Amino acid sequence: MAGNIPKNLKYTEEHEWARQEGSVVVVGVTDHAQSSLGEVVYVELPKVGATLTAGNQFGVIESTKAVSDLYSPLSGKVVKVNEALLGDASAINTDPYGAGWILELEPSDSSQLAGLLDAGAYEDLLKGS
Repeated sequence: MAGNIPKNLKYTEEHEWARQEGSVVVVGVTDHAQSSLGEVVYVELPKVGATLTAGNQFGVIESTKAVSDLYSPLSGKVVKVNEALLGDASAINTDPYGAGWILELEPSDSSQLAGLLDAGAYEDLLKGS
């Protein structure tokens, strides 16, 4: 089952989502990803100021079942991280598109968003897996 796939977000094949908010892009993991992982117990956050490259690993997410790499949907600079996740990563399970956000990125080229999957394409990806 595809789960919750908000139409206003962009997605990666690695199950991250991206939402443009003004000049920044908020990034997190999808409902499908958190559901597959099970209970999330830890997330490794990048440092504010770090430069990320689209498609490259920026951290890890750990659940009671598995440890998975996190991949940046866009290239750019980390301007904010969700420090609340360091003490309690459960928001990723309970609210993956809200309180469970992972970082805010200032994209080096905002046209990169157009290259990500829209909700329909992401749903098709899930159906194929």
